[in-house]
Amino acid sequence: QVQLVESGGGLVQPGGSLRLSCTASGSTYSIYRMGWYRQTPGKKREWVALINNGDNHSVYADSAKGRFTVSRDSAKNTVDLQMNSLKPEDTAVYQCYAAALGETNDFWGQGTQVTVSS
Repeated sequence: QVQLVESGGGLVQPGGSLRLSCTASGSTYSIYRMGWYRQTPGKKREWVALINNGDNHSVYADSAKGRFTVSRDSAKNTVDLQMNSLKPEDTAVYQCYAAALGETNDFWGQGTQVTVSS
């Protein structure tokens, strides 16, 4: 089992920046991918950015390209999401995600609220 705890959400003005962080614990040796999803009320959860363990290959949703950067520190078992040029439509609950070898289900954090508003 893997446990994920996020931090770093909050209120920011349009055009501002926030950095989210997620720390994994438990069976972290089995994690092969981590990343971030987000969800707003009434909408389906959508992926934002994913990063592979090992080669650190990352992929981004179109909405995040050029503004967000995902990074991984395998030694600390953390994954961060640096969000720049934030827009009101980025307002959502952001959840940390991890996929692990040998596990049927993926793992999720409890979520952290990001609100972009003037």
